[in-house]
Amino acid sequence: MSITPLDIQQHSFKNRLFGYDSSAVDQFLEQLADEMEQQNRLILELQEEQLRNQKRLGEYESRERVLNETMLTAQKVAGDLRDAASREAELMLAESRLEGDRLLREADQRRLKISEEIQEIYRQKISFQAGLRSLVEGHLKLLDMDLVNMPDITRSNSLLESSARDEGDEASETQVIEDAQTQQSDPWLS
Repeated sequence: MSITPLDIQQHSFKNRLFGYDSSAVDQFLEQLADEMEQQNRLILELQEEQLRNQKRLGEYESRERVLNETMLTAQKVAGDLRDAASREAELMLAESRLEGDRLLREADQRRLKISEEIQEIYRQKISFQAGLRSLVEGHLKLLDMDLVNMPDITRSNSLLESSARDEGDEASETQVIEDAQTQQSDPWLS
């Protein structure tokens, strides 16, 4: 049987001759009852605090589990993102290399084409220079011959005119003029 402070306060002792001083016993019992009441209140408060603490502990443990799960999930997501970013970076790098190689090939092909065009233009220049040189040299020879054969041309023109008058025929005049012109253009025939 448990004794409560109320039990202590209400308990009465039988009086006996030469017994205890009842007021001292009552006073002691009062003090004991007060002390037990304080101890009981303290025990109740501690029990309530323990329940609150256990409840908080349960909440903290629950939060800790959630935080651990969240942290693990975050680590997994971070790992997945890192892996995905790494794969994407490798893919972009590979694509960049391919694009760079393609651009280099195109630039090299263009360089070769331009080089071929430059060579063709250079060949055309040489050919044109040779043709122009030949033409100029030919004209210079003609000019040199014209200067040497100048009196012959005057004489052949007068012969032409006289023979054309003599014959009176336009067809023969045309033939004589053509012959004279051929003779002027090719002095080797005379």
